[in-house]
Amino acid sequence: MSWGIELWDQFDNLEKHTQWGIDILEKYIKFVKERTEIELSYAKQLRNLSKKYQPKKNSKEEEEYRYTACQAFLATLNEMNDYAGQHELISENMTSQIIVELVRYVQELKQERKSHFHDGRKAQQHIEMCWKQLESSKRRFERDCKEADRAQQYFEKMDADINVTKADVEKARQQAQTRHQMAEDSKTDYSSILQKFNHEQHEYYHTHVPNIFQKIQEMEERRIVRIGESVKTYAELDRQVIPIIGKCLDGIVKAAESIDPKNDSQLVVEAYKSGFEPPGDIEFEDYTQPMKRTVSDNSLSNSRGEGKSELKFGGKSKGKLWPFIKKNKLMSLLTSPHQPPPPPPASASPSAVPNGPQSPKQQKEPLSHRFNEFMTSKPKIHCFRSLKRGLSLKLGATPEDFSNLPPEQRRKKLQQKVDELNKEIQKEMDQRDAITKMKDVYLKNPQMGDPTSLDHKLAEVSQNIDKLRLETQKFEAWLAEVEGRLPARSDQARRQSGMYEAQNAPSVNNCAQDRESPDGSYTEEQSQESEVKVLATDFDDEFDDEEPLPAIGTCKALYTFEGQNEGTISVVEGETLYVIEEDKGDGWTRIRRNEDEEGYVPTSYVEVYLDKNAKDC
Repeated sequence: MSWGIELWDQFDNLEKHTQWGIDILEKYIKFVKERTEIELSYAKQLRNLSKKYQPKKNSKEEEEYRYTACQAFLATLNEMNDYAGQHELISENMTSQIIVELVRYVQELKQERKSHFHDGRKAQQHIEMCWKQLESSKRRFERDCKEADRAQQYFEKMDADINVTKADVEKARQQAQTRHQMAEDSKTDYSSILQKFNHEQHEYYHTHVPNIFQKIQEMEERRIVRIGESVKTYAELDRQVIPIIGKCLDGIVKAAESIDPKNDSQLVVEAYKSGFEPPGDIEFEDYTQPMKRTVSDNSLSNSRGEGKSELKFGGKSKGKLWPFIKKNKLMSLLTSPHQPPPPPPASASPSAVPNGPQSPKQQKEPLSHRFNEFMTSKPKIHCFRSLKRGLSLKLGATPEDFSNLPPEQRRKKLQQKVDELNKEIQKEMDQRDAITKMKDVYLKNPQMGDPTSLDHKLAEVSQNIDKLRLETQKFEAWLAEVEGRLPARSDQARRQSGMYEAQNAPSVNNCAQDRESPDGSYTEEQSQESEVKVLATDFDDEFDDEEPLPAIGTCKALYTFEGQNEGTISVVEGETLYVIEEDKGDGWTRIRRNEDEEGYVPTSYVEVYLDKNAKDC
């Protein structure tokens, strides 16, 4: 089958068909180009999606990805990022292996097609020119034959006419002969041109046209083959990334299988374990035994000065007197109001109640009851040492020794800090060794550099190492204190405790018990009131410079309150004060005006604005 034989007369149709083939090829190129744009857009959207849910650096989210479930999610995000990369690869390969190649091939195809059809038109023009020559020769031959016939007829007519002279007859005869000769020449020329045209026509239809059409056919078949190859490449490029995509999906499945709920539960324990012991049982207090009640700071001081065992806790009290409670704060706790507070005045104006509401008459609870209430509020007392720095924490300043954290969390932070400092020390030591080696090289080869130029840098690095070592020792000491390797109390406290134990051995042997306080230190608990007095004195002396309890919020006085009883404080309507202890259900709120002036006011007399972070502590 050959287009040159079968389609010898379909030059125009072949021209249209080949142009249609090029249009199809260009349409396919456009399709692949749009596919690559879709792949790029899809890959970009996948990457943006993965980036959107990636944990932010130095944020709480980054800490959450310690859990295996979150790690699986993070692995999914990373695999989706690789998955997007495969779609980008598809786009790049289709662009380089299909679009670029086909665009180049289309240009070549257009040039080839143009050349073939130019040759075809040239052959057409040649045969048309030969046909025109044949037609012209034929018309000339026909004209000459007619002229010769007319000249012969005219000669015969003149020869038959007797009235015509002999000269006219001779002239007509010569004219007829001339015309006959011209007709013969035209005949010969026509015959020659006809033979030539037949030859050219034969060559055109049996040689030139078949060759040109054959080339056009081969060109078209190559175009078809090229489209087929491009379609196959299109599929192969998709298939090449399937294994990688499969690995991405396998990675997601593997990440899902690596989720360990037990491990996550353990991480929760490590993250939030405080290291405190659960509170012990509350001891029974026998109120049938006579007790001497202490209602003021003076009475407590007097009893302490007398050294008599007058304070008796019901049973063996396991409450703890931690060494960061000041005497004035302790007495404030012991003497805070316990009767219902007065109702607010009928009018908000201070003039409506000239003297303001009166505090309820103070009925003192047994001192042992107030002590036990104070001692058994372990979770609240635990926050004192961390809440001391509440105000500074609100301003963004974290204590250097992490004392605001529970013992277990504090230990981890300190250990992490020690490790970081050790790494910094090792880095500086490596730098010092490198400078030392460089200095030795300079000493051996002075032309390479001046050894003295490195002395300043070497001294600076050594100074940094010393600073880092001192810093490390400081944090290691704190770490040792938390871990119990070093005693938490000062030498003075130990000496005082030793003196007390020597003087009160029977009572110590009675119920002494060492227990750890929430901040990692240890206090020795005794059930005898004499021990309480000695410890209270020691603690007052040792921790008298402790900071006041931090504010957990603020409040605004709605009415004027004349605090006349012990444990209360006077406020003026509209005054703003700090809240250091919220209402425990008894109707009283503990507030502070300054470091030395604090007490209780009725909760209904103030509008409280608690700080959420301090409240959660």
